[in-house]
Amino acid sequence: MIVWGGVDDNLNFLNTGGRYDASADNWVGTSTTNAPIGRSVHTAVYSGAEMIVWGGSDENGFPLNTGGRYNPGTNSWTATSTTNAPVGREVHTAVWAGSEMIVWGGEDENFELLNTGGRYNPGTNSWVATSTNNAPSARESHTAVWTGSEMIVWGSYTAENTGGRYNPATNSWLSTTIANAPVGRGLHTAVWTGDEMIVWGGSDGSDDLNTGGKYNSGTDSWTATSTTNAPTARHYHTAVWTGSEMIVWGGYDGFSNTLNTGGRYCVQGGPTPTPSPTVTPTPSGTPTPSVTPSPTATPRATPRPRPTPHDRPTPP
Repeated sequence: MIVWGGVDDNLNFLNTGGRYDASADNWVGTSTTNAPIGRSVHTAVYSGAEMIVWGGSDENGFPLNTGGRYNPGTNSWTATSTTNAPVGREVHTAVWAGSEMIVWGGEDENFELLNTGGRYNPGTNSWVATSTNNAPSARESHTAVWTGSEMIVWGSYTAENTGGRYNPATNSWLSTTIANAPVGRGLHTAVWTGDEMIVWGGSDGSDDLNTGGKYNSGTDSWTATSTTNAPTARHYHTAVWTGSEMIVWGGYDGFSNTLNTGGRYCVQGGPTPTPSPTVTPTPSGTPTPSVTPSPTATPRATPRPRPTPHDRPTPP
């Protein structure tokens, strides 16, 4: 596991990180030579050989259109090109699409929401813009998953229950249905199971949620997730797919209390897994998740207000 960037307790923006070896239970720091400048609310994907970080906000609150590729084998960084790169942004999403990174949405330096994006090819160090024809409305704090052929974005900070499916092969968008869709939300999570996208939790703008839905892109249809034994409502939590279950953990409740609880959601029928009150080892009967590059963009875990220790200068 590789972690990088963010903000420390003193509101210093960091360009440091570390690699965690689970088998040895130890950490090794990532190099800072040629590393991108410190930032927060950026994105990171893994290509199978490199971690690519991009965007986010610097210590002055300015959204960035810069990034870097980190090679753990050589402990070295290579800058991403800014030629034809999308406009600088934060609270966007990114997915790894097999041969390129796709970034989309977010907020620019004028606090304008975006419905633009770009595809970055690390082999050629080049960018191609994503189409805006039929693209979802501009948004931030949405989620994005990669299905193997499409990127699906859904939800928003303004609690939309809309989304879209982007096909990079045709550079085209299709909208996701709102029939039976979960109530609109942002600050939620989404995972791809291999057949469906599962969204869960988040905030509708007034209340935190413990509801969700399963979206089938083949039939463009939604099915609600069970609320029986579901974890308490929350936002800014995390979620992963194990191959048979979605595990959610942590986050904040509606009173800004941090949570150390979670739950396992089983898509198939059978007994409903019970939420764990603490971090509980997975039973031996549960298949062990394989360590592969995850196509799911990691949800942000930086609570609002976003740390901006310096006022953003007024544009001339």
